[in-house]
Amino acid sequence: MSYPEQAPARRPAVVVLAAVTLAVMALGALAFAVSGLASLGGTVDRFRASVGTDADPTQIDAVVALLRASAVVSAVLSVLAGLLLVGLALGLAARRPAARVATWVVAGLGMCCGCGGLATLIVQRAAPLDLGDDRATAELLALVPDAYPSWWIPLTVALSIAQVLGYLVVAVLLALPAANAWFRRRPAPQRPVPPHQPPTPPFGHPPAPSPYQPYPPPGAPTSPPYPPR
Repeated sequence: MSYPEQAPARRPAVVVLAAVTLAVMALGALAFAVSGLASLGGTVDRFRASVGTDADPTQIDAVVALLRASAVVSAVLSVLAGLLLVGLALGLAARRPAARVATWVVAGLGMCCGCGGLATLIVQRAAPLDLGDDRATAELLALVPDAYPSWWIPLTVALSIAQVLGYLVVAVLLALPAANAWFRRRPAPQRPVPPHQPPTPPFGHPPAPSPYQPYPPPGAPTSPPYPPR
């Protein structure tokens, strides 16, 4: 007779480490969103101060609006990514196979986005944006990187690299044999509790007499209710 294979009672260390890594990455995404919004005012002020007096105010306002919109969009995306990572971490801790598959999908997309963002940043620093005939706007956009705080570009590069490495580590941890066994095995079904039954008398002993005696069958002699005088 074969018995169902029981799942381990405790979470494997690889699953716990993967969930913790996702939680740390979520905190990093939220911190990036907050820091971007907090430094937006100073970035705009430094950009306006670096622009010459001969620049078109309309073009300056357009670049400032672009800076603010990009900061808000980046912050919103970072917050959504952080919430998604928290949800995936909770799903892994709750032993949901769908969360494991979703984590692999998000990890693949995250690694692609991290590599793409890092490559875009390097290209922008190496080759300024060329807008063709609109050289005035191109010159204004070339002043934007210098308007950011000195720690902003290194922080963005470090977070992009950490994002790629973090997703890679999580994907590898969830593919290890311990994680496979924990997510694929199901706990053995519990046997139903039988209803309460009176205890069975030991072997060789008659059952205890019932307090309720049945009526005698028809035709059987019955004793008089009173003794004869």
